[in-house]
Amino acid sequence: TFHGHVFHGYFNKAVTSIFKIIERYLAKKSDAIVAISSLQKDELCFKYSICTPEKTHIIPLGFDLDRFTQKQDEKRDIFRRKYFLKEDEIAIGIIGRLAPIKNHSLFINSINHLKNSTKKRIKAFIIGDGDTKTSLENYCTQLNLMWNASGDNNPDIVFTSWIKEVDVALAGLDMVCLTSLNEGTPVSLIEAQAASRYIVSTNVGGIKDILNPECGLLSEPDDPEAFNKNLLYAVENFDSVKQKASLAKEEVIQKFGYQRLCDDMEKLYGALLAKKKGKLL
Repeated sequence: TFHGHVFHGYFNKAVTSIFKIIERYLAKKSDAIVAISSLQKDELCFKYSICTPEKTHIIPLGFDLDRFTQKQDEKRDIFRRKYFLKEDEIAIGIIGRLAPIKNHSLFINSINHLKNSTKKRIKAFIIGDGDTKTSLENYCTQLNLMWNASGDNNPDIVFTSWIKEVDVALAGLDMVCLTSLNEGTPVSLIEAQAASRYIVSTNVGGIKDILNPECGLLSEPDDPEAFNKNLLYAVENFDSVKQKASLAKEEVIQKFGYQRLCDDMEKLYGALLAKKKGKLL
């Protein structure tokens, strides 16, 4: 199963070629390849020639998403009290490991743009941890953005590190961003839609396949101005986009629920076993 791939944005050309050779060899030895979106299947089969379409099956991810719909008001109060959020503050979060491929600098730049472009009260949250944390903190300082370890009582950006109760975080946030240069199918955006949160994201990987067009805005990863424009629009029109954000909830829960995943995997393994049995007979 490919949850993502490393054929773009991770390594130099030589190292990437080695990974392609290894994956092509393993694909030939495999009875089936699972892709988690139609776009990913196209990339694996046609763009990077890793495996054949006949051997590749699309099975979207599946999770227990009920917790993102339960006790939302209670969880929201817990999160917003912890981080001293006022009722009229719009909390904007990005969730994921802090790594170059996630391109958090775009998020920080966009928050800086918001600070200078809107009268709405906003506070940003970087939820996660990783190798680029220190450099991102330094970048905030360079842009004169206050962050939670810089001694300011009301920071522009809060680095929370990892939060295990992500359902509590999503209840407390008002919208969710993603700025990656490459993705498979990002779990954070599936969970965000289940929690009825509006999304502003780069258009990479399988994001277009999972995002209801009424519930978020997309821009190309090499177009930071478009990302800034989308986030500014969402903030300036927050009451309107907030109402739209819940439109995808039921569809996402049904499409990415764990029971559907179990059923799909059972069907695939059943078909493969029947094929093997037929060959043996």
